[in-house]
Amino acid sequence: MKQGDLVVRKSYGGDVLFRIAFMNQQAATLKGTDYRLLADSPISDLSVVRNPEYTGAARLARIKEHESLRRMREQREQQAVKGEEELRRTFNQSQQPFFEMPGKVLHLDGDANYLKKSMQLYSQMRVPAHGVYAHESQMADTVYRLLPQLKPDIVVITGHDGVLKSRESNDLYSLASYKNSKNFVDAVQIARNYEKSRDGLIVVAGACQSHFEALLYAGANFASSPGRVLIHALDPVYVAIKASFTPIRETINLSDVIQGTISGFDGVGGIETIGKYRVGLPKPKTLTGVKPTV
Repeated sequence: MKQGDLVVRKSYGGDVLFRIAFMNQQAATLKGTDYRLLADSPISDLSVVRNPEYTGAARLARIKEHESLRRMREQREQQAVKGEEELRRTFNQSQQPFFEMPGKVLHLDGDANYLKKSMQLYSQMRVPAHGVYAHESQMADTVYRLLPQLKPDIVVITGHDGVLKSRESNDLYSLASYKNSKNFVDAVQIARNYEKSRDGLIVVAGACQSHFEALLYAGANFASSPGRVLIHALDPVYVAIKASFTPIRETINLSDVIQGTISGFDGVGGIETIGKYRVGLPKPKTLTGVKPTV
């Protein structure tokens, strides 16, 4: 067994597939491959997985992921048709081709592998996005530095989290009971100090089992995890894409966006928020034939 191996925890029935991030002779630090979970485990409790696609945990996660992506693409297609119809009504049946301006995303991630997957999905869905890897403890400083530079419409603050097994009390409303929720809260507060309006800057924050209420009170529009459950790596991305493509004339449909995530209502929640998608006329043309006049 070595760093980088895929493993499951025997005491948990192999419910989550992990990769070994760090290890010594007695214990290992584990990162979920599909879920935003960081965990510690004795080496003796770990079992190496040779064929991850055939494990129950990985197979179920892939099925849920594919279903979520299918819904996302269907909703985007439906929205495109609806948007074109509304545009023609608004501009008196104009036949002019229009252009789209989806909301711009700044995505901060405490996991480099998840960041790569997230950026691939943004690209597939044609969402303008800037991704940055940052350790959870550095996210507040990173948000403070990047928001004035990039001026995004949506900021995603995510990585790894979890309820601490070694917490002093059983108080799940204390930030001290969580591995990284305090770091996420600090970053959300920086973002909300930068832009006070929750419609001016949409903040999506949290990871597995994060302190949902604290993140919302700090200023997040959407956060995890109301039921303190594991959330899928792409759940925050799904919410950001939904916000990016919801028209500015509409409020993001809370039920649709939460049901569209892989973890559902126990994993993600939020408040009423106006979308960031805009259209414009006319569509820019190729200007190769323009003659100078000055």
